[in-house]
Amino acid sequence: MSFKLERDTVFFDIEATGLNVLKDRIVQIALIKYFKDGRPSEEIEMLINPGMHITKEAMEVHGITPEMLKDKPSFVEVGEKLWSYFKNADLGGYNSDRFDIPMLMEEFNRCGIMMDISNIRTIDVQKIFYKMEPRTLDAAVRFYCNKKIENAHDAMADVKATVDVLQGMMTKYKERDYEDRDGNIVEKPITDNISHIAEFTKDKRTVDVTNRLKYGPDGTIVFNFGKYLGQPAAEVLKRDKHYYNWIMEKDFSIQVKQIVKKLVSEKEPQKDKPSSSNTLFD
Repeated sequence: MSFKLERDTVFFDIEATGLNVLKDRIVQIALIKYFKDGRPSEEIEMLINPGMHITKEAMEVHGITPEMLKDKPSFVEVGEKLWSYFKNADLGGYNSDRFDIPMLMEEFNRCGIMMDISNIRTIDVQKIFYKMEPRTLDAAVRFYCNKKIENAHDAMADVKATVDVLQGMMTKYKERDYEDRDGNIVEKPITDNISHIAEFTKDKRTVDVTNRLKYGPDGTIVFNFGKYLGQPAAEVLKRDKHYYNWIMEKDFSIQVKQIVKKLVSEKEPQKDKPSSSNTLFD
């Protein structure tokens, strides 16, 4: 692939211990550097020992285990080498503006290297994809129904268009199986059976619609925000009773508050079950 470049450009991707760009660490990095002078591109790929726990969810995505990393160098040990590729180069990747670049900046900072991106260009290919193939109802009607939505953003027109899109999907995908990234296959999930479609689209990790709570690897409800991120909600609420009151007083959805109240009720002895008031612990 050749590009018209005004500056050397590095396309790269990282795998990490988790999704927190501030707290998690890189376990793998791969990059291709293209040069503005037209010389052949350079590629580099390496595994990195993060020196910390890798979440189960992350390992399920990238398949990199602690055993694979135990004899690998830390980021500090390879930081200078990597910086020689990134220094003064434009950066490209997929979802890189939100994940790869900020995590890389944090890792370089731990090495004493200040990665300043204020004067470089970033090319996030995901943004091109979303701009050129928008995930809107208008775009779905054009794609699945081969027509333009009439009276867009009128409520009834939008409802009818949504039904048209679903019917178009049933036709387009009626003979197609779905295969996830792990190779698991769901046979013909898009049919005229609404319950089958609902099961197929259900996010089995999510507990509430605002995604403040989720199911952990063992099926336990855990917090998906704040200082107790990833920790079992029931256990946290048992030992930190003020956290319950804080949740009830803040702008969390009624669904979150109902779930939290139920978790506390189930954890407390029968005689201490909460009343209908929001504040349980004084």
